[in-house]
Amino acid sequence: MAHAMAAPSKRVVSAPRYSDGATYFDMGEHTLRVPMSLHAENRARLVARLKEMIGEGKLNAGSAVLLQGGSDVQRDATDCTWVFRQESFFHWVFGVLEPDWFGVIKVDSGKTTLFCPKLPQDFAVVMGRIIPPEDFKTRYQVESVCYVDDMPEVLGKMKPTTLLTLKGVNSDSGLTTREAHFDGIDKFSVNNSILHTEMSELRVTKSAAEIEVMRYAAMVSSEAHCAVMKHIRPGMYEYQLESVFQHHSYYQGGCRHQAYTNICGGGVSGAVLHYGHAGAPNDCIIRDGDMCLFDMGAEYYCYASDVTCSFPANGKFSADQKMIYNAVLAANRAVFDSAKPGVKWDDMHELSYRVMLKKLKEGGLLTGDVEEMIKADIGGVFQPHGLGHLIGMDAHDPGGYLPSCPPRPTKDGFNKLRMARVLKHNMVLTIEPGCYFIDVLLDRALADPKKSKFIVKEELERFRGFGGVRIEDDVVIREEGNDLLNKVPRTVEEIETLMAEGRQEIVSFPHAEGKHSSQR
Repeated sequence: MAHAMAAPSKRVVSAPRYSDGATYFDMGEHTLRVPMSLHAENRARLVARLKEMIGEGKLNAGSAVLLQGGSDVQRDATDCTWVFRQESFFHWVFGVLEPDWFGVIKVDSGKTTLFCPKLPQDFAVVMGRIIPPEDFKTRYQVESVCYVDDMPEVLGKMKPTTLLTLKGVNSDSGLTTREAHFDGIDKFSVNNSILHTEMSELRVTKSAAEIEVMRYAAMVSSEAHCAVMKHIRPGMYEYQLESVFQHHSYYQGGCRHQAYTNICGGGVSGAVLHYGHAGAPNDCIIRDGDMCLFDMGAEYYCYASDVTCSFPANGKFSADQKMIYNAVLAANRAVFDSAKPGVKWDDMHELSYRVMLKKLKEGGLLTGDVEEMIKADIGGVFQPHGLGHLIGMDAHDPGGYLPSCPPRPTKDGFNKLRMARVLKHNMVLTIEPGCYFIDVLLDRALADPKKSKFIVKEELERFRGFGGVRIEDDVVIREEGNDLLNKVPRTVEEIETLMAEGRQEIVSFPHAEGKHSSQR
């Protein structure tokens, strides 16, 4: 993957790098260079909002933001740790890549002080050179860096009227953020009710610099998905294709982390919405004739991508596969063309239902009036998830259901939406309609007279075991027209052409014939 870059940069200590007086993060000259000014801009946005609140009388002048970064997490009771990835709110503000840091921003001046752990000398033997605070100051482009041990004294000299700490519930996970705490914080006035809402709202819309990082992550994922489509052969295991994706995104794109657990479903596995978990770890054989659903996204510099491609294992769509795929593609494109600032997301969800159900009716699977189908929640039978979600530093970015936002819908088919907001300029989200054949939902619908009258049972039966199709794109909502961040083949013809190119290449893999099959 080639990307235009500035002249090769000189190492400071490890990463980030510096050039012309500014610092950057990259994973080598073949990857995207991200300026530390991205975080300075985020801090400026946060300070501007908090100053507005001071002017509105909602916040004390002289307040300061206090955030605590993530810590290394041990693997159970062992001395092994999981590969560290910074807590998202902390990274959004500061860009710090190391664990166990704190950060303070004085709202009145916008000046930033970071606090790094004071490491013992033996650290240098096991973990490498101990980086002094002054080097970190250059690396992260802030006014000062001190040791965590000195926080009480440094904050005491700052004399903040209020320390603003981060505490709030993520509406996707139901989990609460980690609120900053240090010995001596009880000597300060603390307010933990403001920051989570304000920072979550700011993260909903992205700066130009953030969008470019997300575009890079999405393009790395796009090329990795294309590599998978060219590489796949019936008889391979799902995890082998997951490995192709991870290898490409790390080796070619410098993406050490995946944005979420990869979903690599062949055949019936494609109907499991969050396939790939420990109980179903992408370990089945892909059969000739299977429809595959691969939902995988690389993460670069803590910014996520989330792309789903669906395609036939043998490279040629059957008539049924083409019908289902084109129904989902029509829904995806209808939403992309209609989503714009001022539009309600739940209206887009309904639009995706309407378009897909019309296509399924044309294909002979459904019968009756489409509007009546929507009222009866036939859409939820075939697409039992929301249309998409906010995306940014997290695959499911916060901000879907903040206090000022519309509440979660209660209507069947809409109650799984991860947000019901009105779209805004520079909001980044996924558009991911899908169509799945899930036995428990099909049986339930056929047993319900209000639903079964719309379903052509004899046509439906041959789709048992089909799996599913999902087409997921990462999209920036724009006044002047939406910006598609990922670039993968989407039409039947484009997919078949790419996969035919792959069939001309020699691919070596363990053949599954005659071996133990874990097909479920």
